[in-house]
Amino acid sequence: MAYIDSSVIIGQAGDVEKESGSYENIKYMKCEPENSFFPDLSKTARTNVIFFCSPNNPTGHAASRQQLEQVVRFAQENGSIIVYDSAYAVYISDESPRSIYEIPGAEKVAIEVSSFPKIAGFTGVRLGWTVVPKDLLYSNGFPVINDFNRIAVISLIDYYKENAEILLETFKSMGLRVYGGVNAPYLWVHFPSSNSWDVFVPGSGFGPAGKEFIRVTAFGQRENILEASRRLRSFL
Repeated sequence: MAYIDSSVIIGQAGDVEKESGSYENIKYMKCEPENSFFPDLSKTARTNVIFFCSPNNPTGHAASRQQLEQVVRFAQENGSIIVYDSAYAVYISDESPRSIYEIPGAEKVAIEVSSFPKIAGFTGVRLGWTVVPKDLLYSNGFPVINDFNRIAVISLIDYYKENAEILLETFKSMGLRVYGGVNAPYLWVHFPSSNSWDVFVPGSGFGPAGKEFIRVTAFGQRENILEASRRLRSFL
């Protein structure tokens, strides 16, 4: 959503289509459970910039190596630049790539961005970094001289992953289809035949593929997560 919002603010998104809620200058890649939350790039039109987030917010899906190879190949063949958001990479616990630069050739077509707040859960603070390969560098600003001390957040990451596991088991016990919650602090929950505006943060706010889904976050105090799980079970 941040990518869409910024494009709208600077006037690059074009007019909004009332029926779909889509912007005319933004190409939406269809990411749904049926395609494992990865678009069919053979049916995707060329675009100047590809915004790609893995693990994904809101679905919690972490792209595989083969999937990222497809994205890099698409960018190479179409002269596109990938802006790869790896803010939740520290939550990956399987063999999924943690950086776009694990893919050969990515250094020619990809810029990677990440964020400390998304790692440690202090989202009100805007502190992050960007990796720009020399081949893609237009100009270099002043270097950061001070060497910041390493932030000890490993225990926090484990804490939020445990929260996600609690929520994941809760939704499964309710018989709901739920995705994510393993390699990301987000869960993508399907509420069939429900308007997503009726429950939690509406999935439709993340694009056309979000209808009937809600995003649930594992960022929170354990007692609140447990209480939320108890209430959810009593709700259905």
